[in-house]
Amino acid sequence: MVLLKGFVKPEDQIEMVRMCRQLGKGPGGFYRPSLKNGAKLNLWMMSLGKNWDPTARSYGPTRPFDGAQAPTIPDAFKMIAQTANSTAGEFPQINPDICIVNYYTNSGKLGLHQDRDESESSLSKGLPFISISIGDTAEFLFGDTRDKDHATKINLESGDVLILGGESRLLFHGISHVKTNTAPSWLKEETGIRPGRINFTFRQH
Repeated sequence: MVLLKGFVKPEDQIEMVRMCRQLGKGPGGFYRPSLKNGAKLNLWMMSLGKNWDPTARSYGPTRPFDGAQAPTIPDAFKMIAQTANSTAGEFPQINPDICIVNYYTNSGKLGLHQDRDESESSLSKGLPFISISIGDTAEFLFGDTRDKDHATKINLESGDVLILGGESRLLFHGISHVKTNTAPSWLKEETGIRPGRINFTFRQH
């Protein structure tokens, strides 16, 4: 597991917010997903490249509930993720065909879970997933089990990139809370970003 602090340049953060807002308003844009038991996740989600269905825990070209096709991952997003992948130097290089974008309001959170819905080949090779944070700071939890009381806590700030691969690929991880009014002032001034955090997670299916 590698954390690249402040890796994404300010100008790239600004562009990612602007592009994300445009994609999020269009077909296949942000929605609030449900789990199999009907409970709503405490975040808003958009899938790029391929749609991830949290109910079936599978990937496909369209969303089951409205038939919307997953928007294409912008090349600029891919370039940042792949550059971070190369900079970390600890993992195989991926060619991301999936980017899940989660928007957390200041009350948003996500329980400890494993990301294990990718292909058997991807998981067996320990191919990393690459997570980019933009906006307010979030407290990130990770550990060997789903027990949050024994999880390690770190802050993910705007521009940070976290990469999990190899032996760390199936760590349990989640977001305990988002810290209010911690986004950089220049980001708020340039984009008018709402309070909260945007997380981009890149994977190779």
